[in-house]
Amino acid sequence: MSDVEIRVAPDAQEHATANSAGDQGKYVGMWVTADGHIRHELLPGGRYDEARGRQKNAYQGRYWLEGDHIEYVDDTGFTADGEFRDDVLYHAGMVLYPER
Repeated sequence: MSDVEIRVAPDAQEHATANSAGDQGKYVGMWVTADGHIRHELLPGGRYDEARGRQKNAYQGRYWLEGDHIEYVDDTGFTADGEFRDDVLYHAGMVLYPER
């Protein structure tokens, strides 16, 4: 069973502006899969940029946090979510680690 549900959320933009700077700060930065193929850059201000392999900017959009839960909405309106546990991001069946 996956930790991720993908859906379209027309009101996601209003939620995206509700980021708490304090919550956001602990997760801002680059998150990568063990093989380095998927790279999520969580930017200050609630934007993200996902690269896949050699394709930079494969997906871009906004994110917001509710504790250790992250919600994403890409610029086309599709949404996904994930959980941070023990310095690991579980998202869409992927496991991402902070880039050191």
